[in-house]
Amino acid sequence: MKKFRKVLDGLSSSSPGGVASPSCGSAAGTPTAHAPTPLDIHVQETLVSENFHLCKTVRHGFPYQPTCLAFDPVQKILAIGSRTGGIRILGRPGVDCYSQHESGAAVLQLQFLINEGALVTACADDTLHLWNLRQRRPAILHSLKFNRERITFCHLPFQSKWLYVGTERGNTHIVNIESFVLSGYVIMWNKAIELATKTHPGPVVHLSDSPKDEGKLLIGFESGTVVQWDLRAKKVDFRIYYDEAIHSVSWHHEGKQFMCSHSDGSLTVWNLRNTSRPIQVTYPHGKILKDGRKESCKPILKVEYKTSRNSSEPFIIFSGGLSYDKAGGRRPTLTIMHGKAITVLEMDHPIVEFLVLCDTPYSNEVQDPYAVVVLLEKDFIVVDLTQSNFPIFENPYPMDIHESPVTCTAYFAQCPPDIIPILYSIGAKQKKTGYSHKEWPVSGGTWTLGSQTYPEIIVTGHADGTVKFWDASAITLQMLYKLKTSKVFEKPKAGEGRTTEVLDEDPYAVQMVSWCPHSRLFCVVGISAHVILYRFSKHDANTQIASLEVRLQFDSDDAVSPSENENNPCFSDPSSHSPLQPGSPGSATPDSVPGLRVKSRALRMPPGYQAELVVQLVCPPQQITSLDINSAYGLLAFGNCNGVAVVDYLQKTILMCVSTLDLYGAADPYQRLTRSPRRNRQSTSGLTELSDNQVSIDMERTKSPTSAESRENSFSRSRSSSVSSIDRDTKEAVTTLQFGESYGRKGEPLPSACLWVGTSLGVVLLLPISIPAEDEDRMEEPVTIGPSSTVLMLKGSVLRFAFLDCGGALIQSPYEVWRDPNGPEDPDRTRRRKLVNFSPWPSHEAGVDGHMAVVCSEKQAKVMLMPSQTVLFAHNVTESSFILRADVVSVCSSVCLACFCANGHVMTLSLPSLRPLMDINYLPLTDMRIARTFVFTNGGQALYLSSPTEIQRITYSQEMADNLQDMLGELFTPIETPEAQNKGFLKGFFGGNAQPFDREELFGEAAAGKASRSLAQHIPGPMGLENMKAAAGGVVGDLARARIALDQRGERLGELEERTALMMNSAEIFSTHAHQVMLKHKDKKWYQL
Repeated sequence: MKKFRKVLDGLSSSSPGGVASPSCGSAAGTPTAHAPTPLDIHVQETLVSENFHLCKTVRHGFPYQPTCLAFDPVQKILAIGSRTGGIRILGRPGVDCYSQHESGAAVLQLQFLINEGALVTACADDTLHLWNLRQRRPAILHSLKFNRERITFCHLPFQSKWLYVGTERGNTHIVNIESFVLSGYVIMWNKAIELATKTHPGPVVHLSDSPKDEGKLLIGFESGTVVQWDLRAKKVDFRIYYDEAIHSVSWHHEGKQFMCSHSDGSLTVWNLRNTSRPIQVTYPHGKILKDGRKESCKPILKVEYKTSRNSSEPFIIFSGGLSYDKAGGRRPTLTIMHGKAITVLEMDHPIVEFLVLCDTPYSNEVQDPYAVVVLLEKDFIVVDLTQSNFPIFENPYPMDIHESPVTCTAYFAQCPPDIIPILYSIGAKQKKTGYSHKEWPVSGGTWTLGSQTYPEIIVTGHADGTVKFWDASAITLQMLYKLKTSKVFEKPKAGEGRTTEVLDEDPYAVQMVSWCPHSRLFCVVGISAHVILYRFSKHDANTQIASLEVRLQFDSDDAVSPSENENNPCFSDPSSHSPLQPGSPGSATPDSVPGLRVKSRALRMPPGYQAELVVQLVCPPQQITSLDINSAYGLLAFGNCNGVAVVDYLQKTILMCVSTLDLYGAADPYQRLTRSPRRNRQSTSGLTELSDNQVSIDMERTKSPTSAESRENSFSRSRSSSVSSIDRDTKEAVTTLQFGESYGRKGEPLPSACLWVGTSLGVVLLLPISIPAEDEDRMEEPVTIGPSSTVLMLKGSVLRFAFLDCGGALIQSPYEVWRDPNGPEDPDRTRRRKLVNFSPWPSHEAGVDGHMAVVCSEKQAKVMLMPSQTVLFAHNVTESSFILRADVVSVCSSVCLACFCANGHVMTLSLPSLRPLMDINYLPLTDMRIARTFVFTNGGQALYLSSPTEIQRITYSQEMADNLQDMLGELFTPIETPEAQNKGFLKGFFGGNAQPFDREELFGEAAAGKASRSLAQHIPGPMGLENMKAAAGGVVGDLARARIALDQRGERLGELEERTALMMNSAEIFSTHAHQVMLKHKDKKWYQL
C-alpha cells in the first residue's frame, strides 16, 4: 500500500505533454523515464509460462476439397478424405475428429477395417497408411511406400487381414494389414489378359472378391477388360472385353452376375454362365434417335447394385449418365432406379463420391439398403431410401458454414447463460422442413458433455450479407440463428449506384461485427461502407428503419489554414437532432449518393434481431476500418482512412464527423506541412466551444483504392515506424475505437465517458464525452464531445485498447441491461434504462484512484497509468514481423495480452508488466483469410478460418489442453459383429457354399515368399495392430470386449447344444422308423416284399 502511494505521489512530477516516445521501454518490465518502476506497482501477477500450451482442439465445417468417402456399417462412423491430406471422421453429433497426413498428399481412397477400430488410407504419393481409431486422436500405426508403381484402387474384404492393391501398371499386389508388408503373391497384368492381346489393359479401376467364393477376385481394367482370377489355381476363370471404358463394377449379392458402368453412359449386366456378351445393356438416360443413332450421354462414374428383402426389384443407384442434349444435362445428378420407377436427384455441386448404406456387412447377403451418402464438392447429404419420395436427412453437422463465403468472425466465451436458449428458440422457426423423420444414420461413437463447459458463441459474417450465430459450447458447433442484412436495402437495379465491380458482386458483404451479449445490441459493417444497428426482440414489429448519411470524404479544395479556422472548429453541433445540413463535412451533397438504398417504407420484422438504424457513407465510399458501440452511452463510432464519425443512435443524430488530422488539434505529433490559405467553407452553426486544440478542417481528397485491394489488404497498413518515411499529405486511417470510462484530460479527478481512438500511424487520442446523467434528459439533452488530446504514440498501427483497475483486473465496458423494445408495457411503470457501469472509481483496498490502459499496436504494447498518462511498461513485441490480431483475454482467473503475428507466432504477455509468457511458431500467414478471421477469446481459446469451408479452433491454455481428451468423442465402441445368415440345409448340402478359403495359406511368406524390397518401403509406426487393442482400448475396453466374447461363446455353446439335441432327436426318430420297418417285413419272404 505504502509503495503504491509513493508511486502515485511521484506521478505528478512526470514529464508534461503526455506523449511518449515510441522508443521507450524495449524490454518487458523495463521502466520508462520519469516513471515508477514495475516493482512499485502493487499487482500480483499469477500467470506463468506453465499456464500456456498451444494445440488444436477441433475443426468445424465442410472438408475442403473432398476426394473420397468410406463407411463402417457396424461402428456406423463415416470418413472423408481431402485433397490436402486431411481426414474427417464423423459419428453421432459431438463425435467429429480431424487428422492430417504429414505429407499433405491427397487422399485417394479410404478403407475401414470393419468393426476393428482401424482405417487404411491410400494417398497420391503412393503410400498406404494404417490409422488407429481406438483412441480419441487417431494415429498412424504403419505406412507402406510404393516406389515403382502408382496406387489406383484398393479393396479389403470383410474380416480379412489381406488388402488387395491395384496399380497404374495393371498389377495387383497384396498387403498384410497386421505387419503392413507386401506378400510375394502378385497378379501381373500380362498373366491376367490373353497372350494374343497386344495392348495394355490400362490401370486397375476395380477389385472385389466374389460373394459366392472368396477365392475368386474380380479385376476391372480401365480399357474395358474384366478378369476373374482364381487365387488358388493362380489362373484366369474368364475374361470379358467391352468396347467402352469401365468406371465401376458392382456385384449382385448371390455372386452369379455383376453390373458395370461405362464412359458412354451405359450399364451392362454380365452373367457368369455366359461371359461372351452382356445379358443386358441399358442407357438409362439415353434414347434412340430417329436415324437410329443413340444419344450421347455422360459417363456413369459409379454404380451400386443392391437387393432388398421387401421387394423383388433391386436398387440400381448411379451418378452421371445424363444426355448431353438435355437441358438439365449440365447439372450433376444421382439416379435411383427401383423397378420401373426412375428418380433423378439434381445436385447443386458436382458429385465426388456416393455410398449406399446397408444393414449387413456381408456381401453375400441381401443388402437391404436404407440410405445413400452423397459427397459433393461443397456439400454433404444423406438420402433416405426407405421412403418413396426419397427425402434427405437433416444434417446435424455444421456443414453449411461456407454457404456464402465467410468474410469475418467473432468469438464470445463466457456469454450470459440465457442468450443461447433464446437465440435457438428464435432460430428454430427459420429451419427448413421436409426432412426425413428417421434418425441420422451416422450414429457411431460416444460423446459426453465435459466438466468444464460454459456458453460460447461464434458469429460469422458472409459475402451475401448474412450473419450466423453458432453455439460453440463444449467444442461442438450448432447453428442458432441466421440474420440477413440485405433485407434492409432495396434490391439494386443493374448498374445503379455502383462504383466498382466488387460491389456489384457482393454489395452486402459483412466486413466486421460488434456485439454486446448483455444488452443484445448488434452492429454490422458492410463492404459498401454502411453500418446497420440491430436490437433484439422476442416479438415481431412493424416499423420504419431510420437512416443517416455521413460524408467522410474530404475535398482538397476545402482545406483551410489554421489562421483562417479560428471560428471553424471540427466538431459538429450536438444539439442538432437531424442529419447534418448539405455542405457540412458530415452530410451528403446532391451529387453524393450512397451505394445502397435503405427501404423507406414500414417493414414487418420477425422476432429476433430487428434493424433500427442504418448509417451510410456517401459515394465514393471508403470502407470502414474500425467500429465500436456502447449501449450504456447510446453511442456508435466508426472510422475509415479519412476520419471518424460518432452517432447518437438514441436520438438518431450525428455528433461528430471529422478528418483524422483534425483530431490532433495544434499538437500534431508529425508536424505536417503547412498548406497555403484557402477560402473558408460554410461551417455548421452552433459549434461546440473548443480549447487550444482547435485546428483546421482537412478536406483533401485522396484517391479511392480499388475494392479488390481494399478487401485483400483490409488488415495491411503502414508498416513503417519511421516518421521520415510517412507521406506528409496522406490520410491517416482510424484503425481502432473503444468507448469506456476513463479520464479525458491529464490529471482529471473523476472518470467520465471517453472515446479512445487509435490510428494507422500509431497515435492514440482521447475524446471526453459529456452524456446527460438523468434517463429523462438522455433523449432530449444533447451529448457533447470535447476536444481531443494525444496521449500516446507507438510503432505501427494501433490494434487494441483495454483497461485494468489498479489491482490488475480487467474493466468491462459499461452496458445497458437488455429489455424487449417491443414487449408489453406496464402503464404503472415508466420504462427506464438500467445501466451497469464498471467505472474505475477509487479502490478502497489500494487507497488509490485511476486505472491502467493497455494499448497494443502492430509492433509494440504499452501500459499507461491514467489520469497521469504515464507509461509504466512497454514492450517491443516483434521487430521482423507485425501483429495481425491482439486481444486482452482472461485465462486461469487472470488476464493477459494475446497476439498473433504475420510470421505465424502466437504470443502471450502478462499484464500489466508485459512479461513474455509464450511464444510459439504456430501458423505462417499463407493468405489474408487467416488474418481476416483470426480471433482470441476468454478461456484460452482462439479460432481462424483454416480453409474457405472450415473453422479451426485452438487453445493456448495448458488447463484446457489437459482436459481436451475428456472433451473429445470416442470413435470406437465395442460392438458385437453380426453373424452371417444361415443359408439353409439343402443349399449348403447341394454345394451352395464354396470350399473354405485360407488366405494365409496362399499369401503368407511360407507359400508366396517375400516381395521385392525395391517395390515398397515399410515405415513402422509406434505399435503394431496386434498390440493396438490392448494398448489403446484400456481396462474398460478390455473388460467390455471380454464380456462380449464370453457372451458370444455362451451363445455359440447354446446353439451347439440345441443343434446336438436336434440331431439326437432326429436319430431317435430315424431309429424308431427303422425298427418299425424291420418288424413289418420280418416274417415275409423275399417274394412277398
